[in-house]
Amino acid sequence: MNKNQHIELLTRCIEISQQARENGNTPFGALLADKEGNILLEQENIEITEKICTGHAETTLAARASQKYSKEFLWDCLLYTTAEPCAMCTGAIYWGNIGTIVYAMTEKRLLELTGDNEQNPTFDLPTKEIIRHGQKDIQIIGPFPEVEQEAAEVHQNYWH
Repeated sequence: MNKNQHIELLTRCIEISQQARENGNTPFGALLADKEGNILLEQENIEITEKICTGHAETTLAARASQKYSKEFLWDCLLYTTAEPCAMCTGAIYWGNIGTIVYAMTEKRLLELTGDNEQNPTFDLPTKEIIRHGQKDIQIIGPFPEVEQEAAEVHQNYWH
């Protein structure tokens, strides 16, 4: 996968995050791609409309993927997401055995957008730090300044 392919798939995640917002959820989106870049699954956040506290796009996507694909297959897949996964989502990706995480903007940038909104009490804990304490060598790619502003725009006037 090259940088342009990553940007193309992150752009699709941003579109999914806009759909999440339009559907009454927090504006996050994720997708699962195989090692050739083919989209296998897409997921928006569902925690508000489905009333699921763990309904983040990445956690829900990892759970769906684990039902559909083997751990061996998932190790060669890439999970794309609009924002650096939180601790819960990183754990779900880890346990789901998805081998690569690709994200558009950092969790620190997300915190700038959400502030102290109780709906998104963002951890100040980078994904790389969480993975460093595990036993799997999950590859982490991001952020991508080329699409960070576009990813952030979906959050405008949402949190305040």
